[in-house]
Amino acid sequence: MITKDAVETAYCFFHQKHRVYVHSQLDWQKEDIEYAIASYADGMNPQLYARLGQGRTDYLRRHECFADDLSDALRQLEALLNAPA
Repeated sequence: MITKDAVETAYCFFHQKHRVYVHSQLDWQKEDIEYAIASYADGMNPQLYARLGQGRTDYLRRHECFADDLSDALRQLEALLNAPA
């Protein structure tokens, strides 16, 4: 079951990291954010992660597509937050 709390918590964490990530010019800072998000994904609600990643086990975990995955996750989480209860 995906709780509203799980969605809100993930959204807040991802949103904050995304804001820093997209404006950062520092490779080490971006790597730290990628690591933090991947670590968060490891412990987040498994049903929520599966829904966001649509079955991709490397979702939010691959450097090559991290920025796109993070933006996608934010779009999906925002839609879940705005969906009627």
